[in-house]
Amino acid sequence: MSLNPEIAAYLELVEAGRSTTQRIPMHGLTPEEARRQFDASAQMFAVGAEEMASVETLWVNARDGAQLEARLYRAQLPKAGRLTPALLYFHGGGYVVGSLDSHDALCRGLAAQGDYAILAVAYRRAPEQRFPTACNDALDAWNWLTDNAVGKGLDATRLAVGGDSVGASLATVLTRDLALSGAINPPRLQVLIYPVTDATRSTPSLVRYAEGYLLEAATLKWFYQQYANHDSDRHDPRFSPLLGSVPTNLAPALVLLGECDPLHDEGLAYVAHLQEAGIKVELHDWEGMTHDFLRMGMIIDEAEDAQSIIAAALAKAFA
Repeated sequence: MSLNPEIAAYLELVEAGRSTTQRIPMHGLTPEEARRQFDASAQMFAVGAEEMASVETLWVNARDGAQLEARLYRAQLPKAGRLTPALLYFHGGGYVVGSLDSHDALCRGLAAQGDYAILAVAYRRAPEQRFPTACNDALDAWNWLTDNAVGKGLDATRLAVGGDSVGASLATVLTRDLALSGAINPPRLQVLIYPVTDATRSTPSLVRYAEGYLLEAATLKWFYQQYANHDSDRHDPRFSPLLGSVPTNLAPALVLLGECDPLHDEGLAYVAHLQEAGIKVELHDWEGMTHDFLRMGMIIDEAEDAQSIIAAALAKAFA
């Protein structure tokens, strides 16, 4: 299957702009420069973002005293006395870039699809905070959510976790940690959107789509270098979930992949890893899609279709 024509046209514009302006690829920038570039490019995907009944800024306490900014999205205000289920969401960006702002439109789109809230949490990024800070922040966000759910009109017994790219990695690492610790009310579902699952080896898709398909292999390498303290960190299951054991009580997974994504094959490998352990997995493998396609609703219909699939899976999990 060839690259989706609308995405191909967009990538041609990106490449033309890079050639005309001599724009430096992300892995050639400083982390701060890369963040500004990523957030600026995200603005084009924010056109026509869904209106919400409420978007509340919250602050989540981390174990070391830091406060993590978070946003609680509601497409409709809860009825008195009724608790709403929620999805705890972690944005992508290689542990280095990405923010609440860059994924605001996506979170709004997800919230608009169903009768649930979205809590997006800004975990701390590398290189200022290296591995395993983001993993710790994810667990602290979960603990904060379960402790404060009722006060926010949320149902602590009907929660799910999810994210895209490294945010999906954080989500599945969190899900595994909760399963291993025997959490009383574990997530009902993990939503994994083109997850990073193995930072230790190459795959055919990583080679095939190394350049020219939005996320580039050199940028992935740079991300991992910023996040890891030492190369050995990449072999830790919290960095590469594919290398970890799978608890038998792990929450079921909804996995969405893009065919033309360097991360495609490690995503498939993770699906097989979970299924071999007896975990229920619903896989959607989108032909012609690149990494980050769920944020491209302004140019492709598949983005909204994928969001609808997520909403349906959440509705089923929360029933």
